[in-house]
Amino acid sequence: MESRRGPLKSAVPSNVVSPVRRCSRTACGRPAVATLTYVYADSTAVLGPLATYAEPHCYDLCAEHSERLTAPRGWEVVRLLDGSAPARPSGDDLEALANAVREAARPQERAAEAGGGGVRAADPMEVARRGHLRVLRSPDN
Repeated sequence: MESRRGPLKSAVPSNVVSPVRRCSRTACGRPAVATLTYVYADSTAVLGPLATYAEPHCYDLCAEHSERLTAPRGWEVVRLLDGSAPARPSGDDLEALANAVREAARPQERAAEAGGGGVRAADPMEVARRGHLRVLRSPDN
């Protein structure tokens, strides 16, 4: 397209696309971390991890706006957990750790049971082992 002054130039080249999705809130330019979807039939707002790709009926929100999200009166907000968030220790993990600590507290009993001729640990700092967990001796002892 041309004008009297020459060819028109676009303010933003059409082949430049931001690799980072931005918050959908007006005047907010922060990176999006969550996707908001409304389920009108159930009067529910669903806030979950950032969707794989942007869809026209969903809203991408930054961390601040996703934390402060409220729904209209009578609506429910469902917050889905992010699968990439660090998982809390399970009961099995805590129990295994407690058992390893108890076992480490009795190193003399273990040596007596093994007859004193057991295989020495590869690490001299290692006091006990339970599965993939190791109890190490404090360097000042």
